[in-house]
Amino acid sequence: MRKRIEQLVEELVGRFHSDDPFEIAQAMNIIVLNEPLGTIRGYYGSSFRFRVIHINQDMEPWEKRFTCAHELGHAIIHPNVNTPFLRENTLFSVNKLEWEANLFAACLLCPPEILEEYQDYTISQISALTGVREELIQLRMGRF
Repeated sequence: MRKRIEQLVEELVGRFHSDDPFEIAQAMNIIVLNEPLGTIRGYYGSSFRFRVIHINQDMEPWEKRFTCAHELGHAIIHPNVNTPFLRENTLFSVNKLEWEANLFAACLLCPPEILEEYQDYTISQISALTGVREELIQLRMGRF
């Protein structure tokens, strides 16, 4: 699955000439709404053929960027999955779905060029230079 997600991200970046999750969502006609969500960071949903990413308006810009990338991952990899329903009504573990969306976000926000450019740096240094969380860099590097 890792290779499939990496390839999917590479194709999207090439197709839309951007690694910005907001730009990709817009180009794919996915509506991105910033709204008060309390403790929820964000979620993806679709209704009547409208695809919508909801992002908590009270987060920092770097958190919104990650959340948009993560939810974009759900929109692309799991477009018809209703995770709240799965959590409440089935024994299906959504951990795999969340891991895949995180990997999608990690691949989008930390492209191979970044890893090459900063190959002699620590994960903490790469995180500080790119604004990408350390856990995502570790996931991107296959350490999770």
